[in-house]
Amino acid sequence: MSQFELKDEQNHPRTEVPEFTRMVEQSLSRRRFLGGAAALSAVAFFSASPLSRAMAAATGTSPLLGFDAVPTSTADSFVVPPGYQAERLISWGDPLFSNVAEFINGGGNSAADQLGQFGDNNDGMSFFKVDDSTAILAINNEYCNYELMFAHQGKQMTAEDVKKAQAAQGVSVLTLNKSADGWRFAKDGKYNRRIHANTPMMISGPARGHALLQTSADPKGKQALGTFNNCANGMTPWGTYLTCEENVNGYFGSTGQVEITPAQARYGIGLEDAGWQWHAFDKRFDLAKHPNECNRFGWVVEIDPKDPSSTPIKRTALGRFKHENAELVIDKDGHVVVYLGDDERGEHLYRFVSEGKYNPNDMAANRDLLDQGTLYVARFDAADGELKGKGEWLELTFGKNGLTPENGFNSQAEVLIHARLAATQVGATTMDRPEWVAAHPTEPVVFCTLTNNKNRGVKDNQPVGGPNPRAENHYGQILRWQPANGRHTAAAFDWDLFLLAGNPTVHRNNLYAGSANINKDNMFNSPDGIGFDQAGRLWIQTDGKYSNEGDFAGMGNNQMLCADPATGEVRRFLTGPIACEITGLAFSPDQKTLFVGVQHPGEDLAGSHFPLGGDSTPRSSVMMITREDGGIIGA
Repeated sequence: MSQFELKDEQNHPRTEVPEFTRMVEQSLSRRRFLGGAAALSAVAFFSASPLSRAMAAATGTSPLLGFDAVPTSTADSFVVPPGYQAERLISWGDPLFSNVAEFINGGGNSAADQLGQFGDNNDGMSFFKVDDSTAILAINNEYCNYELMFAHQGKQMTAEDVKKAQAAQGVSVLTLNKSADGWRFAKDGKYNRRIHANTPMMISGPARGHALLQTSADPKGKQALGTFNNCANGMTPWGTYLTCEENVNGYFGSTGQVEITPAQARYGIGLEDAGWQWHAFDKRFDLAKHPNECNRFGWVVEIDPKDPSSTPIKRTALGRFKHENAELVIDKDGHVVVYLGDDERGEHLYRFVSEGKYNPNDMAANRDLLDQGTLYVARFDAADGELKGKGEWLELTFGKNGLTPENGFNSQAEVLIHARLAATQVGATTMDRPEWVAAHPTEPVVFCTLTNNKNRGVKDNQPVGGPNPRAENHYGQILRWQPANGRHTAAAFDWDLFLLAGNPTVHRNNLYAGSANINKDNMFNSPDGIGFDQAGRLWIQTDGKYSNEGDFAGMGNNQMLCADPATGEVRRFLTGPIACEITGLAFSPDQKTLFVGVQHPGEDLAGSHFPLGGDSTPRSSVMMITREDGGIIGA
C-alpha cells in the first residue's frame, strides 16, 4: 500500500546505526559473492546433502510436491493446477444475514449494510472445527480501496462514507456447513459476526491502564473501541483467533496544529493521514484532540470465534508495532511461544514467551497465557561471510539491556507501547520487512518472509548484511532459523536463507538472480504470506510488483507457490487475477480443502472484474480449492 509507505518514509526519522549492524556491514564488505547458487548451497538444518538438495530443486524430484506447476499469468482469472478446482466462497459485500442487503455493484451500499456484510480486502484467516459438519472461518478484513468502494473514489468523503470504511474493516467470522458438495458458507449461521473499527474491546496485560492509553472517553485506559487494518493472524490451541493490527498509523491525522513526539514519529504517526480522512469526521482520530488514541492500536487482538457475544481482548504483552501475523507454538516444556514480525522496512522480528504453561486438559486455564510473559527481539550475526550464522533473542524487559529511565523507559508498559524504540535500544537487527512467520509442524524450524526493502543500503540505519544481503532489495527472501537444542524458548538460534527471490532471466551471476532453487519457471517477487500444511509443505503467497516488466519481466500476476523445505524445490500452485495480492490461507483438518484469499483485485482501477466478470466491481474474495478426486491438497 504505497500511501502508507510514503507517509512512513516521511515519519521515520532514525539515522543512528547500532554497533552490531556496523559489524555485520564490515564483515559483508569483504565477501566475494559468486552468485545465488554458490551462496545458498550450504543449508545445514536438514538431512539431505547440499548436492542432493540442489539436484532435487533443479530436476523437480521432491516427494512432497505432487501437482503440476502452473505457468505465470496476466489474465483476470484464478488458475489452479490440472486436477484441481476453485470455487468462490464469499466476497466483499456478501451479506452474513438474511436481513442485510446484497452487494450493490459500484459500491452503493450504506454503512449500515456494510456492518452486516463480509468485509473488504480479506487477509489472514483460520479454520476452527466445531463438529464433522460445522466449522468456523475467521477472516481478517484489512483496509478499503476507496476507488472501488465509492463512486467519488474517495475524493468527496462524508461522515457516512467514513462509517462505511470503518464497518468494512476488522474481522468477519463465518459459519461453514459441510455437505456432499463440500464446505459452504451458512447465511444466518450461529457463529456469523462482524468485528469492526467500533466494536468494544478490552485492554489486558502490562500496558492496561497506563497513562499513554488513557483518553477522555476511556480515562482508565482499559477499554478500547475497535480494531482495523487487520493484516495476518494466528490461532491458539485453546480455540481462539489472533488478529493483528498493522498499518494503523495511516488513520490518524490532525485538523489543527500539534507537536508530533519522537515516539509517534517512529510509528509513522504524522499530521497528515494516509488519505483515509477518518480524523476529519471522527474526532478520536484527530491527534490534536485525542493524542493517546493512536497508542491503543498496533496490538494483537484475541477473539473467541465460538462465542459471538464475547468481547475481543487486546493483548499488550505481545508488544505494539505493525503486526503481520502471530505464529504460536507450544514448546516442549509447555511454554507458549509467539513469533511476530513488524512489517516495515528496517524494523524487527520479535518473540514472546509466556510465563505460564499450556494445560491441554484445561482450556479455560489457558485463556490468559498471553498476558504475562517476556517479549524479545532478534539480533542476527553473520558467520564467516556466509548467508547463514547465529542469532540471539534480546530481552525487552524494563530495567534490562538499557531499558531504563535514563533512556526514556519508565515501566514495562512503556517498553511494550514503544516496542520499536526498545528494539533499537537493545541493538536488534533491522530487517527487510518481516512479514508472516510459520513454524514447521513437526520440526523445530521457523520461517519468515522478508518481503522487500528499497531502503536497504540506502539509509544509514539499514546497511546490507546478514539475512538482508541485497541493497535496494525489491525481490525479497525467506529467512529460516532453528532454535538451540530444538527449544523455542532458547536464547540462541542458527539461521540461514531458505531462498532469495529474484529474476534469473534479467540478472546474471549475482544475488538479484535469486538463489539456486529459483529459475525461470518458478520465479516470483515479494513473498508475503506463508504457512505449513500437516505434511510439512511450505505454502508461499506473494504481494509484489505485477507490472511484468523490467526487473519483474516474466513474473505476471501475484501467485501462490509450494516449497519442500528439505529439498528446496519451489513450484507454482496458483495465479491470481489482475492487480491482486494472494494472501490468507487455511486448511480443513483433513487437508482436502484449502481456503485462499484474493485481495484488492483491480486496485487503482487496473481493469479487473474478478470474481463475477462482465462489468462488475472487482471484489476481494475467499476462494475454496479442492482436488477433483477428493484427495489431499498438494500431495
